[in-house]
Amino acid sequence: MALDPGLFFPGDERMKVWATVFVLCAVWPSALSVTRYSIAEEMERGSVVANLAADLGLEPGGLAQREVKLDIFTNKKYLDFNKKTGELYIVEKMDREYLCPAKPTSCFLKLDVIIESPLRIFNIELGITDINDNAPHFRRDRVELDVSESATPGERFSLPNAVDPDVGVNTIKTYKLSVSEQFTIEIQTGSDGTQYVDLVLTKSLDREEKAVHNLILTAVDGGVPVRSGTANIIVRVQDTNDNPPRFDKQTYTVNMTENSPIGTLAMKLNATDLDEGVNSEIVYSFTLYTSEKTQDVFALNPNTGEITVKGTIDYEDMKFYEMHIEARDKGIHPLLGQCKVVVHVTDMNDNYPDITIQSVKNTVNENIPVGSVIALVGISDRDSGDNGKVSLSIHQPMPFILNSSSERPMHYNLIVSEPLDREIVPEYDIILVVTDAGTPPLSDNETITVHLLDINDNAPQFPQSFNTIRVMENNAPGALLSSLTAFDPDLHENQYLVYFILEKEIANTSMSMLFSINPENGNLYALKTFDYEIEKEFLFHIEARDSGSPPLSSNVTVHIVIVDQNDNVPVIVSPWRAHGSVVEEKIPRSTDKGSLVAKVIALDTDSVHNSRITYQFLQVTDATLFSLDQYNGEIRTMRMFSYRDPRHQRLIVVAKDNGEPALSATVTIKLSTVETVVKAYSDMTEVPLEYDIFSDLNLYLVIGLGSVSFLLLITILVTIVLKCQKPKPSNAAPPCRNSVISERNSTIADSTLVSNDAYWYSLFLAETRKGKMVVRQPVPKGSRYIVSSIPRGTGLTDTSDSAASTLQVGIQITLKKCPHHLSILSHMLLYTLNIL
Repeated sequence: MALDPGLFFPGDERMKVWATVFVLCAVWPSALSVTRYSIAEEMERGSVVANLAADLGLEPGGLAQREVKLDIFTNKKYLDFNKKTGELYIVEKMDREYLCPAKPTSCFLKLDVIIESPLRIFNIELGITDINDNAPHFRRDRVELDVSESATPGERFSLPNAVDPDVGVNTIKTYKLSVSEQFTIEIQTGSDGTQYVDLVLTKSLDREEKAVHNLILTAVDGGVPVRSGTANIIVRVQDTNDNPPRFDKQTYTVNMTENSPIGTLAMKLNATDLDEGVNSEIVYSFTLYTSEKTQDVFALNPNTGEITVKGTIDYEDMKFYEMHIEARDKGIHPLLGQCKVVVHVTDMNDNYPDITIQSVKNTVNENIPVGSVIALVGISDRDSGDNGKVSLSIHQPMPFILNSSSERPMHYNLIVSEPLDREIVPEYDIILVVTDAGTPPLSDNETITVHLLDINDNAPQFPQSFNTIRVMENNAPGALLSSLTAFDPDLHENQYLVYFILEKEIANTSMSMLFSINPENGNLYALKTFDYEIEKEFLFHIEARDSGSPPLSSNVTVHIVIVDQNDNVPVIVSPWRAHGSVVEEKIPRSTDKGSLVAKVIALDTDSVHNSRITYQFLQVTDATLFSLDQYNGEIRTMRMFSYRDPRHQRLIVVAKDNGEPALSATVTIKLSTVETVVKAYSDMTEVPLEYDIFSDLNLYLVIGLGSVSFLLLITILVTIVLKCQKPKPSNAAPPCRNSVISERNSTIADSTLVSNDAYWYSLFLAETRKGKMVVRQPVPKGSRYIVSSIPRGTGLTDTSDSAASTLQVGIQITLKKCPHHLSILSHMLLYTLNIL
């Protein structure tokens, strides 16, 4: 029954369906024909299979406008069609073994070529021929076989065969076996043509000779070129118990010393069995020929073959031991081997020497005489021969020696060989060592402990023999200055120290009035407040004495250095004026520029650092008219006076020291300019002053009175100096430094005095005729000081007052230093000066 397409499609669709059916009916006869080609597998890409256009009768030029399709019945596109040339070519390599895995005798690739406009279909079969592109291979490249060494020749063992995916002549052709004396192969072919290989034993095996046989089986195909594959055949020879255990020797000889400790290894037997497994496991045991006594002394380990000591080996009991031992394997039918072990016992030095000590002195005085006996020592050894010969010695060098006794052999006297000192070694552990001559030598030791009793043989020692202590002046009485501690290495009462000051007087004052020391700990205290301007240093000795019998002592020299404080205000000594008064000076208005107007001199009794004085203007009427040298206090004119300058000039000069904090003093100078011609000051010259108001007779009277007064003044001053000075003490004490005046190594040049004196002095001289006053101001030790001349005014009254005031200051300084001797004389001097 025919179906009408109109039942299922509308009008236009029915026309398309009928057209398609007509076309298929027209081309179907041509599609039933098949075109066959044949190519070799693994051809390269781009290789041409055939010219379809020529084979199918198609025009190559007309194919370019028509659509051509290849319908290949595989999952890969191996071929393609070139419409320009009409050639069918390869686009992917083809592997016959992959395309035809079932390995048929023939392999075809089917495809349809569809050409449209008009539609034409061509069936093509492409035959793929095999090439030898695969080598034979074994499914297992390692084959292991276990063969008993008792296997008989001719016994067969199956081996795995190889495979080759190629067909025909390219498949496996034969097998080969590597060279072997014991094995060969036989090849058998099955009904399907498959070849099978058997391994055949040709010669008996011996595992002890060769336990493993490594063979190589090779499969070879028939292709060109020939390809092959190999497999390793490992034949393991299984052992059979065909070898008995064997010893290296039939008789073993061992030397052992007596009294060897239990567990000592005598020897280790090592029997060998060429078999393996349980056939080579050996068990050792004594045979019936071994005595029970020997088995009580020695033990045999059945697994390791070790012979150890389990009893006492005594040379005096048995000189040698003989053991018969067998080694048996663990095979089903065990095999055995035997040997003999002989142990020779060697005598040894098994007795230790002895030490006997008598009459021991464990405690002695450290001054025990050399040669004194400390102990009696005796030695002995129960052994005989060389083992019984003994010697005695002291373990390490000590001040003791051993003297052998001539009356009693093997006895010694331990005596003192060197002087002993408890402070170096308080106790000796004398180790006496006795050693015999055996092999190996045996020794023993005893220790004698000797304690040394202390005697008073060490004097106290100070860390330093000379101690310098710096003390700041104005200290508080009772202040701790230092701790002077000595050390005594003795013990107990010989070590207890007492400190005290060795008595000594300075300026009629005992050291015990100035200083105090704690007798128990050596702490040194000041008993008074010190003044650097009066006492600059002290030198005395402190002694430390122990409590031994007899007592020993040593001393230390103590140098107390008083350190200066800035506690003295500078004193202006020139120009002199009464307290709070103004100094008046007159100068001509015609004074030249740079002329010396006045000179301010201040004294400071502090040390060199604190007494350095600098000068500066505190107030000046005209700062452009005068200059002040800050170091020497000289006031000079900076220019000439003009008619505009005031007649009276007021200058206030401050003298300041270098201390911390700085102290200062001031002086007010009132300068009056006069029109009369007055001789100007000269710098450092001495010019006589003319006084018209005096006649020659009056002048002579004044000079005579002044000379007598001056001689009286000098006499009094010398007397004061002699009273203040103390006769020079012994060499151990320092020189007295409380003198007031010293004229040592002084020179005058250009009205300037330079000195190296280490103490403070003040010297004031008044020369009424010349109107000059010379002042020397010394500085502390190691420094220099300058004494300059000071010009005075033009009146006799001024000169006399100034000289008297200057001497008064010097006397006051002297009284400060020697108050007990000079109080009465000072009043007499002041009275004399007032008369002048």
